[in-house]
Amino acid sequence: MHPVIATLMVLAAPLALGSTAEELAAKNVAARGGIEKLHAIQSLRLSGKVLVNGGTLELGYLCVLKRPQSIRCDASLQGLTEVEAYDGTQAWRINPFQGRKDPEKLSADDAKGLGEDAADFAGTLVDYKAKGYTLDYLGTEDVDGTEAHKLRVTRPNGDITYVYLDPDYFLEIRTINRRIEHGVPNETVSDYGDYEKVDGVYFPFARESGPRGSSDRQKVQFDKAEANVSADDAQFHFPAASARAVSAR
Repeated sequence: MHPVIATLMVLAAPLALGSTAEELAAKNVAARGGIEKLHAIQSLRLSGKVLVNGGTLELGYLCVLKRPQSIRCDASLQGLTEVEAYDGTQAWRINPFQGRKDPEKLSADDAKGLGEDAADFAGTLVDYKAKGYTLDYLGTEDVDGTEAHKLRVTRPNGDITYVYLDPDYFLEIRTINRRIEHGVPNETVSDYGDYEKVDGVYFPFARESGPRGSSDRQKVQFDKAEANVSADDAQFHFPAASARAVSAR
């Protein structure tokens, strides 16, 4: 091969790779329902159940998400409710199952997952440029017998999410989140399925997730979703001391 041609091919390779990544992101957005319908959903309420401890415990589960970056998820069992919430600035938790009935603020590292779920509730690849994400296409990889397209999403803080798209439908079937938390790299694998249309947009109603390499996986199954519901900002904020005192009476 002529050396000039070889050089041009090397120079063109990153451009082709980037173009492919952008094209796959566009196909994912189209598959989800299109950018206009995605932008039209400003809030989302999902209700169903979550199975933990190897499926031995079933809790009622309710998640409310609101643009630009708010989320609250409640898991209830026998009169006790665990709460995890994020208002775009501060994340907090109430965990009565561990004997902690008062709300506790979470560190920035502990809040990463909630913040990403809130920012990406319409999809990790949706508006990825506006969110400051960098996208790279890494070819295909086997996901439980499916040769899925693999995309690497690099976030502004340096954390990485690998997104696996179904080769036929271009919907997410798996993500792997690699975060640095308290100085230690952690990886969480999430598998998605049972896509249902909500106000013209497809959302996964089934999710199974857990640490990479672990058999301890949490299963979420939603049975109802409502778009553009009324969602008071107060429910996402860390409860004020006065509100906690009233609720304790």
